Amino acid sequence: MRSSKTIHVISCHAEGEVGDVIVGGVVPPPGDTLWEQRSFVANDKTLRNFVLNEPRGGVFRHVNLLVPPKHPDADAAFIIMEPEDTPPMSGSNSICVSTVLLDSGILPMTEPVTELVLEAPGGLVHLTADCRDGKAEKIHVRNVASFADKMDVALEVEGLGTLTVDTAFGGDSFVVVDAASLGFAMNESEAADIARLGVRITNAANDQLGFSHPENPDWNHISFCAFCGPLTETEKGYTGRSAIAIQPGKVDRSPCGTAVSARMALMAARGQMSLRQEFEALSIIGSAFTGKILDTATVGGVPGIIPQISGRGWITGIHQHMLDPHDPWPEGYKLSDTWGA
Repeated sequence: MRSSKTIHVISCHAEGEVGDVIVGGVVPPPGDTLWEQRSFVANDKTLRNFVLNEPRGGVFRHVNLLVPPKHPDADAAFIIMEPEDTPPMSGSNSICVSTVLLDSGILPMTEPVTELVLEAPGGLVHLTADCRDGKAEKIHVRNVASFADKMDVALEVEGLGTLTVDTAFGGDSFVVVDAASLGFAMNESEAADIARLGVRITNAANDQLGFSHPENPDWNHISFCAFCGPLTETEKGYTGRSAIAIQPGKVDRSPCGTAVSARMALMAARGQMSLRQEFEALSIIGSAFTGKILDTATVGGVPGIIPQISGRGWITGIHQHMLDPHDPWPEGYKLSDTWGA
């Protein structure tokens, strides 16, 4: 076999959502900070195209690049590459990265509990892993500060009329809609309709409402649409179903950790949820993340919360992505049948 490029990947998923991890074959991108490195990856697109475009990737795939940390307190650092964004943080991807680091032996595992500090582009993320028999069985992620942005605002969506929506940040930015009012129960059979409609709602929210992170002016758009179902009270707090539409048009298979954080920030802002309460979030395939409000926070003068997300990850394989020097599509390709317009 001949190859002008070989990238080593350990594949993983967190509660159903793919979050592969590049462990070799890529030099760290230029930049004095992790955010600068993230911005290089986002703007250069060479690595993103190679691992995310077909034939190696697809709309279902997220890929994380391990890099040396910039912060002295961090054990490792990672840059998240989603189908259309290179975001500050991702809950499912942080669980995948932690699982790969520990289950593969890149970082030492201590049983029954291993503590890690990872550096994401959006800041430090403290993690605790419940470990047994050489396996990280559950990852608890202390996420970056999350906050409600706009609540109960009007949004015009062509073909739907006026919706009442919220916007929030949970490590990434969301427009949040009531699923039942749009006729959705978040069943698996609804995935295609949720994905398509979610992109339309996200695009409308960016045009009409916008978003600007109060401490990071580079993050100035809404990434996702969260379709949220009704809440049911439990002994520890609440449970509820949701489905997250991701650009260019897919549904998150997991409950989406940043969506759980954003929803808890909205619940806290409305007085529905308080410190130490838990929120069990169920995905469209029935997988679960458990969210908890650990503390309050202030982000650029905006009140918010410090959320925790707990979930499981599993390694699915080891891959070497190669490039034949005569391949006519060295950066891959995208077609509108899956990637949208």
